[in-house]
Amino acid sequence: MEIERKFLLKRLPQQMSHYESANLKQAYLCTDPVIRIRKKNNHYILTYKSAGLMEREEVEVPLNQTSFEHLLKKCDGNIIAKTRYYLPLESGLTVEIDEFHDGFDGLIIAEVEFPDRETAEHFVPPIWLNHEVTNDPKFQNSNLSMMSENERITLLKKLYRAH
Repeated sequence: MEIERKFLLKRLPQQMSHYESANLKQAYLCTDPVIRIRKKNNHYILTYKSAGLMEREEVEVPLNQTSFEHLLKKCDGNIIAKTRYYLPLESGLTVEIDEFHDGFDGLIIAEVEFPDRETAEHFVPPIWLNHEVTNDPKFQNSNLSMMSENERITLLKKLYRAH
């Protein structure tokens, strides 16, 4: 089970180079239900996610590079490329900050995963996580992957104006 809350950031926090990071490339074979393939550095994963926003079932299965590249040709929509930074919080939780690239430049989404719903509901985010988008489905990666070029441009312009 995946339980997470999402936040939209105006910019990356300072000194991101001090934190662990990973380069991700992902695409979607299906968005209802979500069936995703992902390359995380040199690891390949096939993921199934059930419907939901804050809480949903998630199952991951390892892939090899050949399978990933084969499935990538069968994916619909945009390929999502991002750098993910891992920032530990004093609570023992970790904020995963995704800096998007390749058509989504300027989009930065932070996610915090929780061990259970109660912890998620009682989480008090740091002040810099001030714009929660957990319940806004347009910020799910599967929905971003299906945006047209015009929809992407409109979203990014709206975000830039808000900053």
